[in-house]
Amino acid sequence: MRIPRDPVDDYTVSMAQRRRRMLAARSGVDLAQVGRYHVDPQVLRGNVENFIGVAEVPIGVAGPLTVNGEHARGDFLIPLATTEGTLVASYNRGMRLLNECGGVTTTIVEEYMQRSPAFRFQTAREARDFGRWMTDHHAEIKAAAEATTRIGRLEHIGQYQVGPLRYLRFNYTTGDAAGQNMTGKATRAACEWIAANCPGNPRYVLSGNIDTDKKHSQINALLTRGRRVVAEAVLSAEALRRIMKVDPADLFAWRQVTMTGSMLAGAASNGAHAANGLAAMFIATGQDVANVAESHASFSYTQLLDSGDYYWSVTLPALIVATYGGGTGLPTQRECLDLLGCYGAGRARAFAEICAAVVLAGETSLACAVVNDDWVTAHERLGRNRP
Repeated sequence: MRIPRDPVDDYTVSMAQRRRRMLAARSGVDLAQVGRYHVDPQVLRGNVENFIGVAEVPIGVAGPLTVNGEHARGDFLIPLATTEGTLVASYNRGMRLLNECGGVTTTIVEEYMQRSPAFRFQTAREARDFGRWMTDHHAEIKAAAEATTRIGRLEHIGQYQVGPLRYLRFNYTTGDAAGQNMTGKATRAACEWIAANCPGNPRYVLSGNIDTDKKHSQINALLTRGRRVVAEAVLSAEALRRIMKVDPADLFAWRQVTMTGSMLAGAASNGAHAANGLAAMFIATGQDVANVAESHASFSYTQLLDSGDYYWSVTLPALIVATYGGGTGLPTQRECLDLLGCYGAGRARAFAEICAAVVLAGETSLACAVVNDDWVTAHERLGRNRP
C-alpha cells in the first residue's frame, strides 16, 4: 500500500484526509483528533511531507524572567510546550528566585555553525600537504563558499588528520538562521572548487561526521556549535532560604556530590536538566527539536561566596536556535516567538540569551527541590494525571 500523494499540490485539506483514511483503513485507528487543526496546509510546504494533521502539545507560560543581556534586556514571559507536569511550575519558581536576586546576566561568547567534509588520499604525506594547500588558498575557498549564501560567512577552517584522511571543519556565522542547510550548500560548493583546483583532484565526502550534527560531542563542547552562551546570577542567601528553603552551604555540598557523579557517569553535562527547558522552548517556538541533542550540553560553575551568597553560572557551548526560517514562521510558533519579541531578522542572539537564562532558572529550581527533599512530592502533587 502506497501513501497517497498529489504531485501537483500535496498540501491540501483533501490530501490530508485521503492519507488519514488510508491509515484508518490499514490500522483501524480513527485519527479524528490528529485531523483537527487550524493551520492552513499550504503554509507547511518545506516543513513536512505527507501531511496528515497536527500533534497538539500544551503550552504553559512561566515568568516573568528578568534578563540582563547584551541583546535581550527586560522581563520576559516564557512559553513552554510540554506534557511533563511540574515542569512549568518548577521553571516558574526558579525565575522568581532569580528575579528577586536581580535577574540573569547573559553573554554570548562566540557563534559558529559547521559542516565537516573529509578528503581522502593515498598516503599521510599527501594529506598533510593538502592541509598546507588549504591554508594557502583560504581566500578562494571562502569566496566559493560565500557565493552560495546572502548571510553565511566562512570564518575559519579547522583541520584534523587521521592516517591518509584530512578532516576539515568549516566554521560559519549564519545570521538569524540555525544554518545547517546553509552551511551544507556552501561547503559543498567550496569542496567542488577544491576538488577542481587542487593538484590531484582529491576525493571527498561532504560530512566526515566531526560536525556531529544532532549528536553531542566533546569537540562541540570545546570549539562551539551554534552559540556559546553563559547565563549567570548571584543568589542571595536570604532569598535561597526564604523562597527555596535551602541553605547556600547545603546547596554547595550537594553540588560537589553531583559534580563527581557527572564525571563518574561520563555525562554530557554536570547540570541537572537543561534539556527540559530547551525542548519545551524549542517545541513552542518552531526550532528543530533534534538540536536539543547538541544544545542540552551544559556546564554549571558555582561558588559559595565569602558573603554567604551563591554564584551560579550555566554555559551552553552548542546552543542552536533560529528566529527566521524553518518552523519559526508557522502560525503558533511565530506567536510564541513574538511573545518573546524574538521573531525575524536580528533577534537570534536575543533568543539565545533568553534560552540560556531559562536553563539557569530550571537548574536552580530542581537543585533546590532535591536539596530540600520536595522533588518527589512536587511530582506527586503536580505531575500525576491518573487515579
